[in-house]
Amino acid sequence: MLCWAGAGIAVKEALTVFTPLTLIVLRFTIAVLLMLTIGLVFRKSEVLGLQRPDKKDIPLFLLGGLFQPFLYFIFETYTYQSFASPTIAEAMLSTQPILAPLLAFLLLREEVTRNNIWGILVSTIGMLLLLLAGVGEYHLGNPWGILLSLITVSMSVGYTIILRRIPSRYSSLSIVFYVQSFALVLFYLLWGGNWLLTPSVLEIQDFSSPEMLNAVGSVLYLAIFASVVAFILFCYTVRQIGVTRANVFNNIRPVFTALLMWLLFDERLPIWKLIGILLIIIGLFISQRKSISTTT
Repeated sequence: MLCWAGAGIAVKEALTVFTPLTLIVLRFTIAVLLMLTIGLVFRKSEVLGLQRPDKKDIPLFLLGGLFQPFLYFIFETYTYQSFASPTIAEAMLSTQPILAPLLAFLLLREEVTRNNIWGILVSTIGMLLLLLAGVGEYHLGNPWGILLSLITVSMSVGYTIILRRIPSRYSSLSIVFYVQSFALVLFYLLWGGNWLLTPSVLEIQDFSSPEMLNAVGSVLYLAIFASVVAFILFCYTVRQIGVTRANVFNNIRPVFTALLMWLLFDERLPIWKLIGILLIIIGLFISQRKSISTTT
């Protein structure tokens, strides 16, 4: 979640040079090549090696890549465009922990405990305080934004459910590699088709300029940390503790973002945001209480 929280800042820097789709293609191309290299170098390792996929499991990898990152990033882009305030959009996209227990129960028959529910509620209240405290404009704008945000969140939760269905013999690196490889093919087709977002036209001719260096550094951060490290860690987490309890941790992303903005850009953290951070952390502990009691 810390890696993904920093991704928001990196995306903002990278978009000063690259268009959104070009940025996505670059970051996932680097990510897939990096995972392929690691998998080949450590091919005999059960953790870092790449296992050959069985034919019967390929549809799961294809569906996972279709859900996230492909459809997720497309719907996320339109969600931000549909809302009058990016803060409201961020709040709507942060409802993932609320939808996850319902879909996990219906599709996986995953147990949802009282601690899960209470933890989700407390953490979500804290998340809303953190995002919306001090925001004076609450106009939602285009009503389609609500529908788009729900579709976006559904794609993300659907991805985590697919992770649970993939056989345990595959390493997290293998799963993320095959999922992102398929998604990258779709992104390349979309990029070449040029019907949704135009390819990048670099306005900066000096490739040694600070803008270009910052953008390239941001792309590398997105590729290595946001697309490889974070996805692999989250994949492992979902397969260990389940869809419901893993998705609660999405509420802590705004906490890390707020702290990074405070540390790097001296952005203020008023009392209501600090209360929101505290509630998120309390909610996370409540939602994970079952795992603590069983290990002790």
